[in-house]
Amino acid sequence: METTAQIRQLSFSSARTYLLAALFVIGNIAAPQLFHLVPQGGVTWLPIYFFTLVGAYLYGWRVGLLTALASPLVNSLLFGMPAVAALPAITLKSALLAGAAGFAARRSEGTVSIGILAAVVLFYQVAGTLGEWVLRGDFWLACQDFRIGIPGMLLQVFGGWLVINLLLRKN
Repeated sequence: METTAQIRQLSFSSARTYLLAALFVIGNIAAPQLFHLVPQGGVTWLPIYFFTLVGAYLYGWRVGLLTALASPLVNSLLFGMPAVAALPAITLKSALLAGAAGFAARRSEGTVSIGILAAVVLFYQVAGTLGEWVLRGDFWLACQDFRIGIPGMLLQVFGGWLVINLLLRKN
């Protein structure tokens, strides 16, 4: 299953970059609130990364990076989740996701496929796990997403593919 999109690489000087990033941040605020209604919903479904993936894939790494940096911070300030101690690792993974999604979209010339999104998610999770291990000094804790968050990774791949394709049809 693959489609082709016209990927827009927006610049930091464009107001549209900040508007889109704000919309994706709102999505990354709303999704965790919904998933946290279920016990262990956040660590299982990894909702804070979802709209970072979508934004970076459709509009480039700049929109993705703004979304990646603002989402965990705003969520933590407003709701105390993620906990302040988890912010460096989550922000690192979010930034890696934004870069990987923006790179993959550009490199694949707008092709959107399950395989490409799976590679993006796998890359940011592996690199982010290594970074979290360095930050926290606890390998078992760093591997939490691989121990508990597989449903969330699958949601990012398949749900991300679906949302990206739905948004492409509207444009």
